[in-house]
Amino acid sequence: MSTARRPRTTADGHGSWPRCRRCSGVALDLGSARTRAWICGAGAVLERPTIAFPGAVRPVRRGAIVDTPGTARVLEHLLGDRLSGPHCPLVVVAVPALGGVAFRTDVRAAVEVLRPRSVLTVPAARAVACAARADLSRPLLVADIGAQLTEVVLLADGAVVDARSTFLGTDDLDDATAVPDPVDTVAGMVTAMLGQDRTSQTADALRRGPLLAGGGALRPEFADRLADRLHAPVRAVPAPLTAAVRGAATLLAAAHAHPSSTGEVRTTAGPH
Repeated sequence: MSTARRPRTTADGHGSWPRCRRCSGVALDLGSARTRAWICGAGAVLERPTIAFPGAVRPVRRGAIVDTPGTARVLEHLLGDRLSGPHCPLVVVAVPALGGVAFRTDVRAAVEVLRPRSVLTVPAARAVACAARADLSRPLLVADIGAQLTEVVLLADGAVVDARSTFLGTDDLDDATAVPDPVDTVAGMVTAMLGQDRTSQTADALRRGPLLAGGGALRPEFADRLADRLHAPVRAVPAPLTAAVRGAATLLAAAHAHPSSTGEVRTTAGPH
């Protein structure tokens, strides 16, 4: 007679992820245009415009939280009735590589509306790489052309070792005034990285080929033109608009057993 296996538990009584009944997890991507979330057990990415209420100014602009209460209201509208269980969630948020302490502090304040057990922040570029299942043991360039912010990040062993950003995105392309070409901008940032890198990491990552994410990855001509400019293969990540939140969800599984899940807020390392 066979018996059913019991779920594995940790020393503090937690079960295996994501089936642990004591655990609740949320992955977030607070974009200038849209806020995206993944909840353990929901099975799909949830999203809504990053607007607290109709007619309001966007609370997240150019990769910065400019209205923390407004950002909290966006999260409450998106997730408030979906986190009604007895357990406080562990929250992982994908953030700009150059967001700095101020951005992470604002993120923590906004996420308090979800009554989290702990809040972890991870560079969006690393989350994108995880969503693309990239080999993080090798240097990797990630170019993320978002709605209002463009980032180019060099990862080595999964950590950010160099990053550049500019207040330019796909929203700006609809502006009647002349704006810089995002492809030229990304190519210029990569060239600057190559010129300042005293190691071979940037060159190795370029030969491997950058990943392209964000709304810019939905424009096939961007990847083709960038490949021509950099003389390197450029690969758009699958479902680029949700890559950051899906990657954060992947990292959420690893964070389940992280010491910070006990309540201490941790952040991943930024550029050296």
